[in-house]
Amino acid sequence: MAGDAILAATVAEVRRTLGDELASVRVARAVVGLFYTGVKLESGPSGLCATPRQAIRDAVCCPNAGGAVPFAGRLAGTPAAELLAEALHPSPLRRALGIATLNALAELALARFENPPWSTRADTDAFDAVAIAQDDRVVLVGAFGPFIKALKERGQPFIVVEKDPKTLRPEEMRFFRPAAEAPWVIREADVVLVTGTTLLDGAIDAIAAALRPGVRAALVGPSVPRWPGPFFAAGFSVVGTLTVSDPDPLLDLLAEGGGAPQFLGRFARKLCLIRPELASSRRAA
Repeated sequence: MAGDAILAATVAEVRRTLGDELASVRVARAVVGLFYTGVKLESGPSGLCATPRQAIRDAVCCPNAGGAVPFAGRLAGTPAAELLAEALHPSPLRRALGIATLNALAELALARFENPPWSTRADTDAFDAVAIAQDDRVVLVGAFGPFIKALKERGQPFIVVEKDPKTLRPEEMRFFRPAAEAPWVIREADVVLVTGTTLLDGAIDAIAAALRPGVRAALVGPSVPRWPGPFFAAGFSVVGTLTVSDPDPLLDLLAEGGGAPQFLGRFARKLCLIRPELASSRRAA
């Protein structure tokens, strides 16, 4: 899929960090839920990715639906390296499974670092980490409901760049800009908050290319890998992700159609990874 350079770099770095160990890593369990896809490795680390719901509808309607997730029924015991390759697959459902595997492997790879070269803030929302000022020009890439609500409550001017305007409420349409305008809207922003689902549709590279120097940009959501280096290099200053603390009940919840409101704070915690120079500048201030 076009626009996968950042994601491909992330996959490559995790592969390189794990080295020969990757060949022995297998998947213990995987769930393709209504809202999220989750993968647990046999050694314990787990990762999530948003399930592309339009792809589920397409798969159900399609007579060749079995090809959407060809691993169904045999995911347990699959080599993680095999599923990791799916992170760059053009099929959205297979891609979600691959990104969830990438996120689990990133947790495993992080165990090799005693002191990662970035600042980590547990139980912190990326919305707070970017420290929005009243006069900042804020752009949301993706109609992320909690952020829209927070910005409206504080009276903050903002714009929402979104492919599907139906994801916005009628009273929110005044904030809407079509996805085709993203490059121009993003270049004018002081703060850019990007949903991690842009990793699923290959939009992330184009978004990163539009970030101007000095902008405070965050990539946010359970789909975002806990491996921020390629995202920092692409211009993001904050990576808002999560860590799974209790994978089996979380996967049970996903299998029953649960989502973030049910698992955050119970089976997973938010994490903000902050680019080193940004963290340093804040300590100096």
